[in-house]
Amino acid sequence: MPSSSPVVSVPDSVSNEQQAPEPAAGFAQEVARYLELHPDTVHVDLLLADLNGIFRGKRLPVDAVKKLVDGCYLPSSIFAMDLLGNVVEKTGLGLDAGEPDLLCKPVLGTLVPVATDPDHNAQLLLTMLEEDGSAHRHEPRNVLANVWQQLKDRGLHPVVAVELEFYLLDRQRSDDGELQPPCSPTTHERSEQAQVYSLDNLDEFSCVLEEIDRLAAEQGLAAEGAVAEASPGQFEINLHHSQNILKACDDALMLKRLIRQVAERHGLQATFMAKPYSEHAGNGMHIHISLVDDAGNNVLSDDDLENTRVMEQALSGMLALMPDSMALFAPNVNSYRRFQPGMYVSTQASWGYNNRTVALRIPRSGQRDYRIEHRVAGADANPYLVVAALVASVLYGLDNALPLPAPIEGNGLDSPGIPLPIREGDALARLAQSSALAQYLGESFIESYRLCKEDELNRFEREITDLELDWLLKLA
Repeated sequence: MPSSSPVVSVPDSVSNEQQAPEPAAGFAQEVARYLELHPDTVHVDLLLADLNGIFRGKRLPVDAVKKLVDGCYLPSSIFAMDLLGNVVEKTGLGLDAGEPDLLCKPVLGTLVPVATDPDHNAQLLLTMLEEDGSAHRHEPRNVLANVWQQLKDRGLHPVVAVELEFYLLDRQRSDDGELQPPCSPTTHERSEQAQVYSLDNLDEFSCVLEEIDRLAAEQGLAAEGAVAEASPGQFEINLHHSQNILKACDDALMLKRLIRQVAERHGLQATFMAKPYSEHAGNGMHIHISLVDDAGNNVLSDDDLENTRVMEQALSGMLALMPDSMALFAPNVNSYRRFQPGMYVSTQASWGYNNRTVALRIPRSGQRDYRIEHRVAGADANPYLVVAALVASVLYGLDNALPLPAPIEGNGLDSPGIPLPIREGDALARLAQSSALAQYLGESFIESYRLCKEDELNRFEREITDLELDWLLKLA
């Protein structure tokens, strides 16, 4: 889908606050400042993102949160859960390990109001530690932090912006039980068509979108406004670029939660499902990434906007590991339904300039914001893992002499490229065989993730669908 989020490659003020537990005094001060501004706060939701980017945790009264300077405990089996919250025992992180609780520390700077009741409820991100006090190796946020550090050790700093597509849906199904677009809060007419970039579509849902924008600002999320997408009820919201890529991914997950909550407040449902409608475009999560050096200089192009050697290495690594990474970019059975002709989603690893039909697009820009736009991942993917795979791919390109194919000109959807696995089973098989991703992201993490996703796929494939009955019950 069309997208144009700028990523200006200038370093933000970056600290280590997103990479290691903060001193107790810092969190105590944050709580005190927050309660000065929100004295009627009653509860705080403690959020820990699992493999699927689903928040697990607990709700505590505000007085208990004041004592969280020493952390709280949650089961480590959270990182062995499937989409429905069932522990996949094959990972060895559940009963075999004794279902242990591990210490979780608050992430400084993430105590913010909850969209459903900002005057009375707050939310706070957590991160889990191992028994020895190190970062938990299966937590997706920590997987990203680790691979990010590997790139920083080389004097390179990624700058990332996330774009999220989503649908607003009517909470009532159609007469035949199908999903349907919502009725406009303004005209009360059902959305049957959409015009990409249409301002009229934005006006019709302005009450929803403006509340998302207002609450995002209150939560400190750098949202850049909404764009009407190409299908009825579909929108895109972009987050501003950041050199703190952990925060960029924190913000993406927080924005998804906020959008769902605001939609509920307006009697609607928001979904980031990759392909909710068979006849309409899917929801993507496009990642813009550039690289700067220690001085903040963009190292992907020279002053004449010619690709540097670093850019060629980054592109070649991202193309080479794209097939191996598909199980992270497209984590669910439904994710692969996006990869269809005519839907602006490439089925091969390819790249090109100013071309939305390729997997890696080099948008039109100046030298400071010269960047790569990764267009493969679905909105249902875990942003920590998508960005971790991209950073790992950059490292792979830097570490290996890889060929860079010529850029695609014209319609890349029909052009030759490196084929991507477009079935979940095939993608998981590629992930299992990827020694490169295991090297950069951690072998035990890759194995646990694969086992969880294989378990989900096996359960899905055992189900008998209505379509099978319609086709085969009388004819087979």
